[in-house]
Amino acid sequence: MKFEPKLANNTRESEERTARESAQSVEDPVLDRVLSDFRSSVHAWSDAAYNRPRPIAAASSRAVWRKAAAWSLGSMLVIGAAGGGVLEYRHRQDVARIAAARAAQQQRALAEEHEREAEKELAKVDTDVAREVPNAMEPLAQLMTEDESQ
Repeated sequence: MKFEPKLANNTRESEERTARESAQSVEDPVLDRVLSDFRSSVHAWSDAAYNRPRPIAAASSRAVWRKAAAWSLGSMLVIGAAGGGVLEYRHRQDVARIAAARAAQQQRALAEEHEREAEKELAKVDTDVAREVPNAMEPLAQLMTEDESQ
């Protein structure tokens, strides 16, 4: 509702402007004739410019081949770059897999070495525990075994 006074003012101003222009055109017929001649010449020029026959320039076969070659070379470049990236990614995966296998093999070898050392320790303890005679009495035990064999 606030816009109604402005709208009314704008319509009043446009009506006043139209009345002034029509008053001027009535007062100056020479200006009206010049403006109508100018308008008709502009329309005639634009009709002639837009309706004139234009030759259709066919693309030369050289330009077509050049564009086709550029597209194909560009496509090959993109495919080559993508393929190189894929190969690099696979190579890194293979190297990582080989490194993991080597680390696992080293861990197994280290575990086997610890197991062998543990077995040696257990064998030594077993021999020490399995003795029937202590070290100090061993010469006497040998004499007794010799006597029994005779």
